[in-house]
Parts: sequence; structure tokens; C-alpha cells
Amino acid sequence: MIRVGEYLLFSLWSETEFEEEVGPINRGPGVAPLTLAHNVGSKAQVDEVLRTARGAGADPVAVTEGPEDGGPPPPAWVAVDREWGGYSGFFGDPDGYRWEIACAPGQVNDIVVPGT
Repeated sequence: MIRVGEYLLFSLWSETEFEEEVGPINRGPGVAPLTLAHNVGSKAQVDEVLRTARGAGADPVAVTEGPEDGGPPPPAWVAVDREWGGYSGFFGDPDGYRWEIACAPGQVNDIVVPGT
């Protein structure tokens, strides 16, 4: 992660990690291999932003990971606890970009969420 401004981080992911969390990368037509993230201060705020996006007609995005019990993956706008220690969910905007709504405890949250 590279701090590029006040409350702003630029993160680079390996293709494997990206696909595990966001879904397959398409070459040519399809989804651009990037996400835009909006970090908030709590899990409850993550859920609220995702509900608002869903209510506004946000597109659910395909997720590749199902729960540990082998069941089907949840809709993308249902946030889950992540391996990296945070809590996040995704949705697609009208242009096809993936938005991650996240609460990332610790240093990341301290950098990107004002007043924490």
C-alpha cells in the first residue's frame, strides 16, 4: 500500500489475490482488473452503505468464495469477514467498476477514515 494523499491509499494486488476476493479478471471485454474502495469506521457502516447501494439499484458482482461449510457464495453486497482482518462487500456501478465497502481495522483504518 502506498499513501498517496490525506485519507487515500493506493494498493496493488497480485492477480491471484484479486480473483480470490473480487472474481475472475476478464481480458478484453469485461470487468477492469481494479476495484475502488470506500472505507468506513465500523461493520455496521459497511452494511448500511451496501444496503443503500442495493436500494439504489447497484449490480451484485460475482464472488468466487463460498462459506467454509461449502455452501454457495453470498450475494456480493453481503459483507463478510476477510482473511486480511477486515470486513467488506462489493457491488458494481453502472460503468461496471467494482466498489468495495470496507472496515479495515488498525493502521489502514487510521489512515483512510477521518477522525479515527
